[in-house]
Amino acid sequence: MNAKRLFTLLTWLVGAWLIVGLWPASGQQPTPTENKGVKIEPLAAIDLGAEIDGMQGRQLRLRLITVAPGGVIALHSHKDRPAVARVLQGTLTEHREGSSPKEHPEGESVAVGKDVTHWEENRGAKPLVLVVGDIVKQ
Repeated sequence: MNAKRLFTLLTWLVGAWLIVGLWPASGQQPTPTENKGVKIEPLAAIDLGAEIDGMQGRQLRLRLITVAPGGVIALHSHKDRPAVARVLQGTLTEHREGSSPKEHPEGESVAVGKDVTHWEENRGAKPLVLVVGDIVKQ
């Protein structure tokens, strides 16, 4: 093989290696550390300590969360804060640590427990609306 062909082959191989190596990184986005385009409306809350023995210092709360198109709910953990949510409008894109993004369309419910650390986003063109119930420390 002559030097010109060898150079062409090596150039092509290096170029292909760079493209394949960088392809996954090009679609990734940084993990958000702050909410963006999020409105939280408290709906109801109850002191669980007064209702259930052993639940002192805990509150059950219900909130309406609206995420604007392009908005994000920053990375957070559910350690000590289990939650359930129902998608009322739009599609929730959830990014759980260690998993691929998952879409939850309108009408779907999501449950998150102590082992979940995630962030969510609204990739749609209309506001994402969720009703969320969780147990929190007071």
